[in-house]
Amino acid sequence: MSTPSPSQGTPLVIFGAGGLGREVLVLVRQLNEVRPMWNLRGFYDDQPPATPTLHDLPYLGTTTDLNATTEPLAVAVAVGSSRSRAAIVGRLTSPLLSFPTLIHPSVACQPYQRLRFGAGCLITQGCILTTDIQVGNFVLLNLGCTVGHDAVLEDFCSLMPHANVGGEAYLGVGAYLGTNATVLNQVTVGAHTTLGAGAVAVRDLPAYCTAVGVPAAVIKQHKAV
Repeated sequence: MSTPSPSQGTPLVIFGAGGLGREVLVLVRQLNEVRPMWNLRGFYDDQPPATPTLHDLPYLGTTTDLNATTEPLAVAVAVGSSRSRAAIVGRLTSPLLSFPTLIHPSVACQPYQRLRFGAGCLITQGCILTTDIQVGNFVLLNLGCTVGHDAVLEDFCSLMPHANVGGEAYLGVGAYLGTNATVLNQVTVGAHTTLGAGAVAVRDLPAYCTAVGVPAAVIKQHKAV
């Protein structure tokens, strides 16, 4: 049997017509170069882009339009904010929608590494995951992130480029790590907490806060939602 071309593969759309959406488009096209399996249909977003096409793919509509699909569609949710990504996923309710985990072909992900991923994760180019790592649903690892042994990243965590998570660290639901942020070994970052760009968490951080600096200190507490 011949390998299917992308035009014959599983229909896939990207939710998010901004910069991250275009980066995810590159990710999918790079996956197709290695193994043609995704038939890219276009973009959805609740805020229409300035042009009717992005990188030769059409803008197809809003969450309402996507929920009205009459055919099965795979969806990559390309939204950088943990909270916004969770809200969008909550609105995508059609039983015809599925959420594959997309892992860049450069990322080592062999069975002997014992990596576990939930649905809808986006693992981009240059990331390094070592062994015995648990990654929840709809987790984003942007370019060049590292995750050490026995770390746990709960649902909707977001790691911006070159963020680093040490061995046995724990990131609660919706935790957000800015560019070049670091969580040291065995440190917990609470649910919905933001660790600012370049910050280093050397001790546990509570839920619903923003922490910055080296070592990271809490500068703001947020209302739980």
